Amino acid sequence: MLEATANEGRGAKTDARVEQILARMTLEEKAALMFQTPLLIGDGGTLMEEPFHSTRALVLERGITHFNIYQAPPPRQLASWTNAVQRLAQETRLGVPVTISSDPRHSFNDSFGASVGAAELSRWPEPLGLAATGDEELVREFGDIARQEYRAVGLRAALHPMADLATEPRWPRAYGTFGEDAELAGRMVAAYIRGFQGDELGPGSVACMTKHFPGGGPQLDGEDPHFHYGKDQVYPGGNFEHHLLPFEAAFAAGTAQVMPYYGRPVGTEHEEVGFGFNRGVITGLLRERYGFDGVVCTDWGLLTDDMMPGDDLWPARCWGVEHLSLEERLLKVVDAGVDQLGGESCVDVLVGLVRAGRISEERIDVSARRLLRDKVRLGLFDDPFVDEDAAEHIVGCAAFAAAGERAQRRAIVLLENRGILPLTGRPKLYVEGVRPEVASLYGAVVERPEDADVAVIRLRAPYEPRDGFHQQFFHSGSLAFPEEELARVLALCDAVPTVVDIFLDRAAVIPELAARCGALMASFGASDAAVLDLATGAFAPSGRLPFELPSSMAAVEAQRSDVPFDSAEPLYSFGHGLAY
Repeated sequence: MLEATANEGRGAKTDARVEQILARMTLEEKAALMFQTPLLIGDGGTLMEEPFHSTRALVLERGITHFNIYQAPPPRQLASWTNAVQRLAQETRLGVPVTISSDPRHSFNDSFGASVGAAELSRWPEPLGLAATGDEELVREFGDIARQEYRAVGLRAALHPMADLATEPRWPRAYGTFGEDAELAGRMVAAYIRGFQGDELGPGSVACMTKHFPGGGPQLDGEDPHFHYGKDQVYPGGNFEHHLLPFEAAFAAGTAQVMPYYGRPVGTEHEEVGFGFNRGVITGLLRERYGFDGVVCTDWGLLTDDMMPGDDLWPARCWGVEHLSLEERLLKVVDAGVDQLGGESCVDVLVGLVRAGRISEERIDVSARRLLRDKVRLGLFDDPFVDEDAAEHIVGCAAFAAAGERAQRRAIVLLENRGILPLTGRPKLYVEGVRPEVASLYGAVVERPEDADVAVIRLRAPYEPRDGFHQQFFHSGSLAFPEEELARVLALCDAVPTVVDIFLDRAAVIPELAARCGALMASFGASDAAVLDLATGAFAPSGRLPFELPSSMAAVEAQRSDVPFDSAEPLYSFGHGLAY
């Protein structure tokens, strides 16, 4: 009872402070809160001042106070840069501090617009790997360590976790999920949020933006709605409600923010427009049914086209409303109940809609309050700066790195073992996809398979490469290896006992490989040493598959995209994992 009273007291103080700030803001300043745009970092952690990427223009002229970053310099330089951005924000009329966010950046996958490789941060398995451990406390520990590393360099909002369910095995974003089981995903999502935010959002927290409401997994043919050919989200099993379950766990854990996905629901009660434009989903479902009063931010680039490197046009992801003008799209997003536009900075357009009487200033106030509330709760108005010296010592420190290494090993799943694991002594090793200098710590490395006692090879789940800068990062299409590549690997398996590790950023169709290798492991982001530790028994395998592995592409094509565990006679079932 005392704790509840204290929380209410803090909430009342926060609300009062928000109202004081809001009362001093102009329409333009309030509208600027409703945009979060990428901010590029100059060489050595300097402010970018190129004409089309001017930090000063975005902060001082447009008044933007929410930014996300992509690639970043080393920790000290990044901390110095975030401090410089905050000092720049203090030059504005009210000195509203900046909130800087990031996609996941602690794992092995480097996919532009979705995740960033760990670099100097501690390195952990993908969320799929965290799910493979089944350990909520481990996931909370990860969230707490990631929180400390984010805060050390001035990142105060996480554009994650993903609460989507990987029920369509071809979907290229599966690696960021906790698999296809709603109960497991819900437990993992809640632990993740509590690690980043604590029991409630406060000065020590990093705010979580849980995505992609109402669940972005059931994509038509497994294609992704970042692209026009993947815009349809379908529910052939009538399983729309099932995909909400992990989000319910996120709400219970207190997620500060939510992001809807690009896709448009087909064949449901909801309007067939992208979720960011969808009033029935945002207001009807998220706000009214679930009572969520936190920030809702769209995924990036719903309104305007963008140019990628190589003059690759990335059109606005305005699925279902392509015919609308920029003003009409923005009006529909705001009417849907969204608070913030990701990847956009067209403050003048929003202000124009208010001046024209098409959006009320009271409606802008509703979103501005939510956005200011998070800045206040995070303590940014009290002290937005970070200790640049401390950043060097906190990020990637020995204890954090060791925790990530342990998690990598715990996440590996032993799928098949025909008596060759664990390896003993110092066998002669032929390796592919493994650094020889690492393998030499476990055996004598030889150059030819015929000279080896055992081969250890690391593969990546197959996919069909796509053209275009952005599409290359999304591993889509068939889950089966091309015939030539498969034949080469099988020939190696026939020539020498072969241990195969396959990095599963999504499912794979590998029945022939499973039948002819000496041992088969699935990893979800692991170092060579982690894989070899399991192969030699230095670390006992304990991971369990967080999704099914189908037996054929025919089974993949026949299953319903919204239904978990719907693959006929899977090669390996959810939860499979051997030990020794």
